Amino acid sequence: MNTINEAVKEFIGLFVDDGSLAIASIIWVLIMAFACAHITAIAEWRAPIFALGVAVILVENVVRSARK
Repeated sequence: MNTINEAVKEFIGLFVDDGSLAIASIIWVLIMAFACAHITAIAEWRAPIFALGVAVILVENVVRSARK
């Protein structure tokens, strides 16, 4: 049973290396989905705002990883 657990952890690790990066990305996508559905005034700014948010998340993750 221990071997199966280790194999599952390794498999998940292939897709999610840093849990905080994955969680931040999911939260950002949910925020943007909610904003796009309820605020029509930002229609032409959706893609740039989304890209900027993803870039901020990635930079923060790189800076935090570099400090370790």
